[in-house]
Amino acid sequence: MDIKSADIKTLREKTGAGMMDCKRALSEAECNFIEAEKLLREWGMAGVEKRAGRVTNEGRIFCAEAPNVLTAVEIVCETDFVARNDDFIAAGNKIAAKALASKAKSPNEELEGMVKDIASVVKENIALRRVSRFEAGAGEYIHSYMHGEGKLFVVIKAKATSASAFTNDKVKAFVHDVALHVAAFNPMFLDESVPETSWVKEQQEIFAKQVELDEKMKKKPPKVIEGILTGKLRKLMAEVCLMDQGFVKDEKMSVAVALSAVKKETGLDFQIVEYAYLKVGETV
Repeated sequence: MDIKSADIKTLREKTGAGMMDCKRALSEAECNFIEAEKLLREWGMAGVEKRAGRVTNEGRIFCAEAPNVLTAVEIVCETDFVARNDDFIAAGNKIAAKALASKAKSPNEELEGMVKDIASVVKENIALRRVSRFEAGAGEYIHSYMHGEGKLFVVIKAKATSASAFTNDKVKAFVHDVALHVAAFNPMFLDESVPETSWVKEQQEIFAKQVELDEKMKKKPPKVIEGILTGKLRKLMAEVCLMDQGFVKDEKMSVAVALSAVKKETGLDFQIVEYAYLKVGETV
């Protein structure tokens, strides 16, 4: 089977596995990327799913806010030079404000037209890749964090019995720290209740295959192997679930434990209920 070098490169960038291992996986999977990635993970040559599909586009994320609502728009361009251009930045802020005012949740004709206008000014290919709207309901609080000149944007939504909890400085500081955490670690899920059963089952199958291929494991009793598999899944969840990850301000405690500490200190009951991680050039 003819394996294209471009396909090998794509799989390598997505998994971090070696070139020859990627070629072997693609060959055995008959060029099926999903199966090839699964094989690499079974062989222990690829980490937990990396957020894939990143493209080389430059650009910027812009945000517009109003009480209890905010809108983020991602506008991409060809060069970093344009992403830093004052006209581009001014237009991006204007487009975000329009998206907020019009309650847009996705690109539309009016917003696309505004993007074309700025493209004609800076003479470069510019596109509106996504529009995201976030709203806080009763007892909810949303907080945003922009990083790296608009390259990365994080939104955290928290909820309490009463919204007055979010007037407390320590509570607000903690929510901000969670935003910093998400920006740094990009978790896949909020907590262990979020992953679909099919996803968890797939991870268990991969771990079982890893153990099966490990010569040292073949003489171990079934109960020992069962404990090893349980431990592998528990470790995986701690790596990919926000609430189970080591907190960015103190990795000796999980985000959940840090949350409990703030609740105890302030006497206020609140939860982190949702988050969003937007990065320029990342597949929507």
